[in-house]
Amino acid sequence: MMLRYTVNSLLEWKDGTESTNIERLLWMDDEIAYTIDVNKNKVPYIRRQKDIEDALAGGKAEIKDDDEFIVVLKEQDIPEKHKEIRDRAWEVIRDMVDKEPDIFQSTFRGKLIKRASETCGLSESWILEYLKRYWKRGKTCNALLPDYRNCGAKGKERKAGNVKRGRPRTNQSIIGEGVNVTEDIKRIFRIAVNKYYYTTAKNSLTLTYELMRKEYFSDGFKEENGVKIPIIKPQAEIPSFGQFRYWFEKERNIKKEITSRYSNKKYQKQYRPIIGSSLDGVFQPGKFEIDCQVGDVYLVSRFNRNWVIGRPAIYAVIDKFSRLICGLYIGLETGSYAGAMMALLNATMNKVEFCKQYGIEIEEKDWPVHHLPETIIADRGELEGGNIDNLINTLNVKVQNTPPYRADLKSAVERFFGLTNERVKPFLPGKIDLEGRERGDNDYRTAAKLDLHQFTQIMIKCILYHNNHYHLDYYKRDQDMLEDNVSCIPIELWNWGIANRGGMLRTTSEDVVKLALMPSDIATVTPKGIRYKDMYYTSKSILKSGVFADARTKGLRKIKISYDPRNMEYIYVYNDNPSEYEKCFLVDASNRYKDRAIEEIEYLLAVEKMQRERNKDNVAQAKTQLIAEIEDIVQQAEEDYKSETSTVESDRQRVKNIRGNRNAEKTVRRLEEVFDLGSDNEDYQSPDKEKETLEMDTLELLLKKQKEVMRDEGSDDTKR
Repeated sequence: MMLRYTVNSLLEWKDGTESTNIERLLWMDDEIAYTIDVNKNKVPYIRRQKDIEDALAGGKAEIKDDDEFIVVLKEQDIPEKHKEIRDRAWEVIRDMVDKEPDIFQSTFRGKLIKRASETCGLSESWILEYLKRYWKRGKTCNALLPDYRNCGAKGKERKAGNVKRGRPRTNQSIIGEGVNVTEDIKRIFRIAVNKYYYTTAKNSLTLTYELMRKEYFSDGFKEENGVKIPIIKPQAEIPSFGQFRYWFEKERNIKKEITSRYSNKKYQKQYRPIIGSSLDGVFQPGKFEIDCQVGDVYLVSRFNRNWVIGRPAIYAVIDKFSRLICGLYIGLETGSYAGAMMALLNATMNKVEFCKQYGIEIEEKDWPVHHLPETIIADRGELEGGNIDNLINTLNVKVQNTPPYRADLKSAVERFFGLTNERVKPFLPGKIDLEGRERGDNDYRTAAKLDLHQFTQIMIKCILYHNNHYHLDYYKRDQDMLEDNVSCIPIELWNWGIANRGGMLRTTSEDVVKLALMPSDIATVTPKGIRYKDMYYTSKSILKSGVFADARTKGLRKIKISYDPRNMEYIYVYNDNPSEYEKCFLVDASNRYKDRAIEEIEYLLAVEKMQRERNKDNVAQAKTQLIAEIEDIVQQAEEDYKSETSTVESDRQRVKNIRGNRNAEKTVRRLEEVFDLGSDNEDYQSPDKEKETLEMDTLELLLKKQKEVMRDEGSDDTKR
């Protein structure tokens, strides 16, 4: 079964005029779907699946590929202030949005909103706006970012001044204007929260504020009945509870709060930020496992097949429910965030086009996966240390890290690696073979013949076999599967799960996924183009903008880029607005890098650098020899000049007849260089005699020619 649309797809409805309505699909089963109009201030509403299918078939609606409503920003490009606003809003609605489809029903939604309003102190209308913004903008955390990110002093917190910031106090004329929260006051807030709130006493936030006010905002004491009572400063001179609560929510540490007030066990069980469902009993497609394994084979470079480049790193993404392989990436760096993200990116790509890049023709039904999962399970090595916030906040993918040394928690992908190794290793040249080796045996690394491209072809073939033909003997079907007699083949389990249980899959624009997951780096704008790792890129619009000419006059400058490590034929260049980008292609001068992976290019550059370093001694010796030989020839010329000149002429005399001397020399050289194809053997002379005769004839001819030229020039002067 091929999915025409999934959760998060955009449906564009046409009414026969130029106006159109665009709806985002929020949830669906086999009968109904909930959608929301992205351009109107409305709540989600129901549509029948049959109506959607009929509209698509009749041309009254179509699936919109470009999703301009999703906020595409890398975490490092978002100002801290905007992150705080986003995170506070997300804390309010996080638990609500998971309650699908009940949250789309007005009565149920109203109760949740009312409860959240009482808890967090926000109005119900604000909370509803948060929900609608979340649904309209792709169901991601970044949908809650403020729209004024381009206004004012971007990312800078306002300094406390003399003028009171924020909302004016009620009854200001009576209680005073209030104070700004300075750095000193923030320090007091931190001390008070650590002292009174993050403790086993479990004090409320209100009591924490009151205890802080008593200790840090008093002005002396008074004594009543032998008791020293602090005298609290006037309200106009101390921060309000609202200011304290705002600061607390802004810097709230949930982990510290739960572990200090209750226990670490309770935090791990109920509150840790990365929470996934049980690894057992997965009910539907959409929970992916990702892992990396080093291949047991050595590869060669496509630039020079004599270069052995080492063993490949194989990244695979597998659906836990069906055991279908959803994504693949072959690189040279193990346990890297970039490699894991490229594998996940591949899971969202159209596999027909992906296989075509490697000369493999397939149909959509052979590998029907091009979707984002709800949850990704990975080792800490793959996702820790990378910018995982882009994955969570931009794409709304839940991340579940497995503890160290617990490969059993990713059993599906680990089993695939073991099976693949058994299937292909016996046939690979350059495979690691440690068994039965004896001293003196040939090094198996020298047998390497495959390059990265060819090894990827083999892995694709293995995946197609696994997905479409491999029977999962260990798979335990539930009652529903047994009743439908579903075969334990990954593609059959996948299709059945999609058809009968809906899955937890989502679709997002390919460019959105790429920008969120692709690695970023810094490139240089030069007169030749945008340079990155000795490669030069450009585009028509950038070329017209004149930035390369500016680089010639104003100097080089740095810009931010993103790139696809699998193919460096193009890069993405960011504009001043971090959500806008330009796609740039290799210039003709860098064609040697076309269709090459970043690992291949880096290996080539490393080899060339090593060769240059290795050749430095030879170059130095050769240059020294050249200088010595030139000096020897010059010295010989000076000796010849001294020995062959009988009279000493003045400098003026030596340069007086340059033209005549030149013409005489040209005449003699023409006679010396003439081709003689019919020499007579009867006139043969010995080589020494012939040389002597030639030298005498040449000398006489040269002197004679010089006299003729001088005579002709003298006659010309007389005529003049």
